[in-house]
Amino acid sequence: MKLTLKIYSLLFLSFIVLHSADCYLNVCADTGTKELNISAESASLMLCDSGEVIFSKNADIPLPMASTTKIMTAIVALEVCDLDKLVTVHADAVGTEGSSAYLMLGESLTMRDLLYALMLQSANDAAVAIAYDVAGGIDEFAELMNAKAEKLGLVSTHFTNPHGLDSDGHFTTANELACLASYAMLNSSFREIVSTDRYVTEGGRVFVNHNKLLGLYDGAVGIKTGFTKKSGRCLVSAAERDGLLAVAVTLDAADDWNDHKKMLDYCFMNYEAATLAEIGQYAVDIPCIGGNKSTVRCSNTEALSLTMSKGSEVSVTIEADRYFPAPVKAGDALATAKFYSEGELVAVLPLYAETDVTVKEGKLSLLDRILRFIGR
Repeated sequence: MKLTLKIYSLLFLSFIVLHSADCYLNVCADTGTKELNISAESASLMLCDSGEVIFSKNADIPLPMASTTKIMTAIVALEVCDLDKLVTVHADAVGTEGSSAYLMLGESLTMRDLLYALMLQSANDAAVAIAYDVAGGIDEFAELMNAKAEKLGLVSTHFTNPHGLDSDGHFTTANELACLASYAMLNSSFREIVSTDRYVTEGGRVFVNHNKLLGLYDGAVGIKTGFTKKSGRCLVSAAERDGLLAVAVTLDAADDWNDHKKMLDYCFMNYEAATLAEIGQYAVDIPCIGGNKSTVRCSNTEALSLTMSKGSEVSVTIEADRYFPAPVKAGDALATAKFYSEGELVAVLPLYAETDVTVKEGKLSLLDRILRFIGR
């Protein structure tokens, strides 16, 4: 049997979805299109910590994504490469069509330099240089991109190149691109790169960020622009206010800058990052049989903050076994605090034993014998 203690909080909090580390896309149906009049053919607005989609428009339709492709290019490179590694520019990178860093054959730059060129300048030649250095060619690098997409659970995404130039079989959806961007923002190096306005290499090259939202929108921290004639204007943005991080995606948008302002405004007007638990806020004393102490206190050693919609209530239930036999070690997870909103479980926080309880020598006390009898 379990001992259950309910605690009702007056915090104004609401629904959030538990998620896994690698794939946390929680897609809902198209929402709020009447509230948000945007120009994009396809759009998605996601809360980064939960993967919850809070606004979408045609968000599961596969479409070309132009240079927003480079989000995947960057994260693949960041996860396998040393940023200080020197990269020699391959012949196939020189003169790549479209946006360019004007790399020269045999020139050496650090992987860091190439990633800044990739994400700020949207340099297609940098994308090819990275692909050759990491995987030995464009096709081989695309295989790594697709393997990462599969690991993230992006079932409607496929890459054929690292730069996003038009190609059959190169596509994603707004929801899956938002999921990828949210994952990428967990990488501190990626986040630093995409939030930078201007970068200068040791050799004097200057890369300027094409993302105008960095200077136009309060809290903007990235991410990537894109355009081809086939894809239209594509944009992935991220903004953070008071601990709340959101990602917005538009594909084929005539007025993408204003689309993103509207979407991000909608997020910050309706959601907030709320603290559900401070360290040590939730505790329970659990009887301990045959120990040198009659009870063991368990409490949370971690704080818990989640993104919530404004204006709802959360309840907390603490669950634990009726008793534990000695010995118990400090740090053993013996109880849980479960958080509910609108009747649904939204988070689980472990409660750990604060101290050791050793086995008591000699006969069991009357209380221990009673507890053991009750527990039969």
